[in-house]
Amino acid sequence: MSLWATKPLSILMQEASEEGAHTLKRSLGALNLTLLGIGAIIGAGIFVLTGQAAAQYAGPAIVGSFVIAGFGCLFAGLCYAEFASMIPIAGSAYTYGYATLGELFAWIIGWDLILEYLFAASTVSVGWSGYFVEFMKEIGLEIPARVAGAPFKWVEASKSFEATSSVINLPAIVLIAALTTLLVLGIKESARFNNFAVFIKITIVLLVIGFGFFYVNTANWHPFMPENAGTFGHFGFSGVVRGAAVVFFAYIGFDAVSTAAQEARNPQKDLPVGILASLAVCTLLYILMALVMTGLTPFANLNVPHPVFVAIDAAGPALKWLTYLINIGAIAGLSSVVLVMLMGQPRIFYAMARDGLLPPIFGRVHPRFQTPYIATIVTGLVAMFIGGFFPIDVLGELVSIGTLLAFVIVCGGVLVLRYRSPGLDRPFRTPFVPFVPVMGILTCGFMMVFLPGATWLRLAIWMALGLAIYFFYGRHHSVLGKSAP
Repeated sequence: MSLWATKPLSILMQEASEEGAHTLKRSLGALNLTLLGIGAIIGAGIFVLTGQAAAQYAGPAIVGSFVIAGFGCLFAGLCYAEFASMIPIAGSAYTYGYATLGELFAWIIGWDLILEYLFAASTVSVGWSGYFVEFMKEIGLEIPARVAGAPFKWVEASKSFEATSSVINLPAIVLIAALTTLLVLGIKESARFNNFAVFIKITIVLLVIGFGFFYVNTANWHPFMPENAGTFGHFGFSGVVRGAAVVFFAYIGFDAVSTAAQEARNPQKDLPVGILASLAVCTLLYILMALVMTGLTPFANLNVPHPVFVAIDAAGPALKWLTYLINIGAIAGLSSVVLVMLMGQPRIFYAMARDGLLPPIFGRVHPRFQTPYIATIVTGLVAMFIGGFFPIDVLGELVSIGTLLAFVIVCGGVLVLRYRSPGLDRPFRTPFVPFVPVMGILTCGFMMVFLPGATWLRLAIWMALGLAIYFFYGRHHSVLGKSAP
């Protein structure tokens, strides 16, 4: 079989209409899907990466980073919405790639999505740990640093890992274990937990923005774009673009919405709504939060695991009451992000296993809970290891480059399918084709260029490992390949 053979849309639609004990349960509406998107987007980006990217790359001009990243997401989101309405089954960009670009591209994007979701869950669990430890300290229960941090850190100057005083990040491991258990029990139960967490964190974010603006010191915004520090990507315009590439990690929530396509009650209508609504709400909140944080304290002070806490604390006693709520909001909010990431990853495994590209055990559905339980447990175990031993900056950049690559391929897939099969039913049509998908490709590709070389090297190693698995296993077990004449 050709490496470029595509999976017929007729087969995909037949899979989408299947029901029974071995298929996923359709129980999510437009509001659930929108909240899933917000649950994934409002989290590490606001509570962790905004401050760190401002401190290391862009200064107060991190606002510009969010605008650039937001435009890239808008173009990619419109392309995702078209595919999600056409092909409403689990698998997200992997499934879209299989229908348009061929099996090899599908494998590449599926393997890339594994990087995206698996490392995203681990990254956010590390950020959650930082806020949880701070909250415990506030109520008089101090967790020793030796069991609340990564044993290694990445030193950019020497391009190497160095040991820290910590042994393991135990809070991150416990969080992932608890949420993995919840996900095994059912998608509806998981959605309810996410809805509750989203309500809490949106309330806290609005409180921080609303009260924080009264205490902003505009002197902290000058210079708005600090001069380049002499190194590419550290302040100046190159720093703003690198900041956009780093915080792009924060926007992968609408991608997570598409992974739940096979659990949506009316996917053709509800998926585009969930994708675009969650993106619009969160972009506005990110920009406002970035302005408040960099206005409350000099941006250099925000290079910590809990920057929102630091920013509000700098306002003095008047907002002391809000610091307690911030930790509660961050704990709840980051929990929902980890939940959605851990939910997305097994559904990529599920789709790939059904196509024969991964062992069938990853496609098993629990007979009672109707969840991909084996894939969920495996995902949780690996995420526990990564979150327990690696620092957040290394993990966050890996997720960003994986997400950007996925978006480039999805935008390319819309172009290919428009010209190859223009007559297909498209309940939602990406507007202004080819302008929108081409701009999505260019914007996301541009941001990828600004990520550090070490991140590109890690991506190359990950992809090489994935291709080896495909050519040694996936290609020989492909369901599509076996059915080819």
